[in-house]
This record gives sequence, structure tokens and C-alpha cells, in this order.
Amino acid sequence: MTVEQNTQAPVSAEQRVREEELVARVLASFDGTPNRRLKEIMHAAVRHLHAFMREVRLTEEEWKQGIDFLTAIGHITDDRRQEFILLSDTLGVSMQTIAINNEAYADATEATVFGPFFVDNSPEIGQGGDLAADVSGQPCWIEGTVRDTEGRPVPGARIEVWEADEDGFYDVQYDDDRTAGRAHLFSADDGSYRFWGSTPVPYPIPHDGPVGRMLEATGRSPLRAAHVHFMVSAPGFRTLVTHIFVRGDELLDSDSVFGVKESLVKDFEEQPAGTPTPDGRDLGDRTWSRTRFDIVLAPADV
Repeated sequence: MTVEQNTQAPVSAEQRVREEELVARVLASFDGTPNRRLKEIMHAAVRHLHAFMREVRLTEEEWKQGIDFLTAIGHITDDRRQEFILLSDTLGVSMQTIAINNEAYADATEATVFGPFFVDNSPEIGQGGDLAADVSGQPCWIEGTVRDTEGRPVPGARIEVWEADEDGFYDVQYDDDRTAGRAHLFSADDGSYRFWGSTPVPYPIPHDGPVGRMLEATGRSPLRAAHVHFMVSAPGFRTLVTHIFVRGDELLDSDSVFGVKESLVKDFEEQPAGTPTPDGRDLGDRTWSRTRFDIVLAPADV
């Protein structure tokens, strides 16, 4: 990705009029749109796109590079890799969409990016189960509660969890159709949940494609702060998509998709080998970690 320096010359009054007239004609072409919301979106998209082009005085070659960039994103996207989500994430658009659609409510847990690696139909585990399966990494005990903003427990909440292995890869990034590092469980009658996973580690988003080339050209890192994904849903509540992050991670301030929020940074306390585990699991001479994540769901109608 290369963009040549463009030294802008002053825009004459006549030229401004020509450009504004074009914007007006394009806007008018959508006046007959029967869906009012679609008309609103198209009008805003046209105004902002043309304003961007006019502000930077976009050249025809730069516009072609932009089209080629988006075309490359389409070509690399398939049922296992979503490059458009990566683009949305790295431009902060995903987080802005989340901010708009998950307004703060009481002490409800904050939302963050969905990411490109969620897969439907994850295996179910019981309380205290192990979602790590054959995932490499340090075992991690994660526990907490699910409650509403009045402090009442939410029983039967579906808790989807997925994470990368210690090499920074999700199961879907391998070619052997494995299912590992992902599962779901349900909160108990008192709202509690607990399971074994892996201690999260930093990793790069896929950067061997057009989004990676964009990051390289702009001097940005593809690295994400260490995290575990959660999606929590229950009837009558707003579905929560979020992460928890590791306190002390050097990447908390430079997460490549802008997903870190202070309220989601948790202590992952490392336990020496031989320390008794909460469920009596024998880990032999392995160290392990533990953390707590109490989840608060907002009502569905806010």
C-alpha cells in the first residue's frame, strides 16, 4: 500500500460549486427510497464519503488503490477468514458500533469487539469443565457470577467462551478441523459459573493479507492484548459480547482493535505447582492461574 504525497492547491469558488452540485445530484437520486432508514443511511454515507474525498483532494490513482485494497479483502475472505471484520476492527469501527449500540446502563458489564473467530455450535461443558481440550498453554481457573443490575442472580444464562492457544492461534486457524479452546456452559441457579481454560497470551491478528499490509504501511502493530472472549445471553437481557484482559500486559494501551476497557482488565493470579486446585484437579508439577469475572447483564429494553 503506497500513497504519494499530494500537495493541495487552493480550490476555486467555481470548483467548489461544481463539486457541491454533484453531491446534491447524488443525494437527490435516493429521494425516492421507500425505506426511510435506508434513505437516511445512504444520504449520510454519500455526504461523508464525498466530504472525505474533497477534504483530502483524492487522486484517481489513490481511489484505484482503495478499490484494489477492498477487492483484495474480498478475495481473501472465506468461510474461515473474515478480512472485512479485521478491517472494521483495526479502524475502530467495530468498537464504535459497539459503543453506539451498548449504551452504559447502571453497572452492566461493558461490551467489546466480537472478533472474527467465533463459531456456532460449540461443545457444552458442565460447571468446572475444561474448554481448553487439547489447547496448549497454562491451565487457568475462571469463575464468577451472572447477575442483573439489581444484584439478582441470572440462572441458566448461556456463557460462550473462546480463546487462542499459547501460540496465539484459534482452532479454526488450523487445517485439521479441531475444536479446542471454545465451549459453552450455563450459569447455576445462584448465577455462578466456573470452568478451566488457558491463561491468555498476546497474539497478532492475521496480518498476511491486505489489512496486515495496511498496518505495516501505517507503522502499526497487529498484536492484540491477551484476552478471553465471552458472549453471555439470557431471556430478557441484552446479549453481552466482551473480553477479559490480563492486568500488567504491556499491550493494554496498544491493542490493535481498540478493544481494551479498564473495567475488563482482571488479575490472573499464577499459582505455584502443587497448589491445590478449586475442584481437586491434579495438575502434577504444572503451574496454573486463576481469575474471577463477575458479569452484570443489562435489560433487553435499554
